[in-house]
Amino acid sequence: MIGRTRSPRPSGGSTRVRRSALGALAGVAALLATGVTAAPAGAAPDPGVTTPSAQERALAFWTPQRMREATPLDLLTVDRSDVRSPAPRKGRTTVVAPSAPASATGPLAFPHGGGPWSGGGAVAKTAGRVFFSYQGRTASCSGNAVTSANKSTVITAGHCVKMEGAWHTNWVFVPGYHDGQRPYGTWTASKTLSTPQWTASEDINYDIGAAVVAPLDGKKLTDVVGGQGLAFNTGYNKAMYSFGFPAAAPYDGEKFIYCSGTTTRDFLLSKDHGLTCNMTGGSSGGPWFTQFSEATGTGLQSSVNSFKYNFLPNAMYGPYFGADAQNLYQSAQSS
Repeated sequence: MIGRTRSPRPSGGSTRVRRSALGALAGVAALLATGVTAAPAGAAPDPGVTTPSAQERALAFWTPQRMREATPLDLLTVDRSDVRSPAPRKGRTTVVAPSAPASATGPLAFPHGGGPWSGGGAVAKTAGRVFFSYQGRTASCSGNAVTSANKSTVITAGHCVKMEGAWHTNWVFVPGYHDGQRPYGTWTASKTLSTPQWTASEDINYDIGAAVVAPLDGKKLTDVVGGQGLAFNTGYNKAMYSFGFPAAAPYDGEKFIYCSGTTTRDFLLSKDHGLTCNMTGGSSGGPWFTQFSEATGTGLQSSVNSFKYNFLPNAMYGPYFGADAQNLYQSAQSS
């Protein structure tokens, strides 16, 4: 979903993206989303702000049937001829400690190219599916609740809040989703945000989004599900775990899937982290963790599922969390 001109195809096909030569990538890889964030129809001047009445409509809109029928966004495809983007700005390593309670899990395989997460732990509560309306259809992505001053911040991919120049509507977050179940409720966005680079030109290097969700039944999000920590400017070649709710074949969006391994730095068109992973559309926006503990299900979120190259179907890429990602997080948690 990068590029100034796009022509999305029906769900199940691939979407080719072309970008003007200046700046970010042209024709970016397969996005793993089924969602974008958003402001509801008729929202106020700031397209990322959702009015209380629009939040109520979004909550009523997402019936179990609509969630089952939501389709993942097509993955973006990238050409080798696409223009390289400048590297994200780097700075001092910064860590935000998790607020999710430790919860015992069992050992799992590392590395792992993709499969159901059976460990449980904190991540099974903080991560969830994102649902929204996009170009007249219902769609889904993934997201994760993080430690924040407002106790209401969800981190996801930029294309899961805004795509092809438009902010998504009817945006909701369902933590702990599985098999059609919503054990911790459905949380509506009061505001969605992205990095300046994604907001302005949908630069794949900065494909990071955030949402501030409204209280539910008088409670704030991380008071209910906990919040994962974050880390910025951690460098490359790290042991990382990736999570999401892929909804394109062979997955169906009903299971919580993970991949793990030592990341590499993308040597083609972006400055992203790369990880061997078979997740598909719908997993976009799911969290990547450094210092992840299988024993507790906690870690430091350091990226999100973003895109795949059409010629590397088993490699997933996620943006580098540098100064711009940190600024986005600060803006979200102070909203």
